[in-house]
Amino acid sequence: MPKRKIQFEKDPEFEQHLVDLARVTRVVKGGKRLSFRACIVINNKQGEIGTGIAKGADVSIAIEKAVKKAKKNLIKPPIVNETIPHWIRAKYGAAEVLLRPAPKGHGIVAGGVVRTVLSAAGIKNVTAKILGSNNKMNNVQATIKALQSFKKEQV
Repeated sequence: MPKRKIQFEKDPEFEQHLVDLARVTRVVKGGKRLSFRACIVINNKQGEIGTGIAKGADVSIAIEKAVKKAKKNLIKPPIVNETIPHWIRAKYGAAEVLLRPAPKGHGIVAGGVVRTVLSAAGIKNVTAKILGSNNKMNNVQATIKALQSFKKEQV
């Protein structure tokens, strides 16, 4: 049987940002089993953003599975004048993130993966602070939770 070459097509609709890639092992009876864990943030350039975490036997398999999960978890955070509507503080596990709106021209002042998530979301002016854990995946989840929990505009 001939070997098939696996070819991955990059989805032109989505832009991918690799946040974390880790080699993880689990101990089984015969020794250690190696796998890879990928954390991906995707955006579609229209304000929608999603995140996915998946494991696979190979790096490309883990990334592909994470992208598939991220496509299922798309959210659209509200953007007002290239910034966020109000202050927000969100917590996921031990990770806590504080997001503050900023004036036009200020840029994204944020550290670590929070900067990646906010720029992928299309927010141009914001100040952020990571308050709790420095775990990348939990900080991504806390930032997504913050972006989801903005108050809706009263009309």
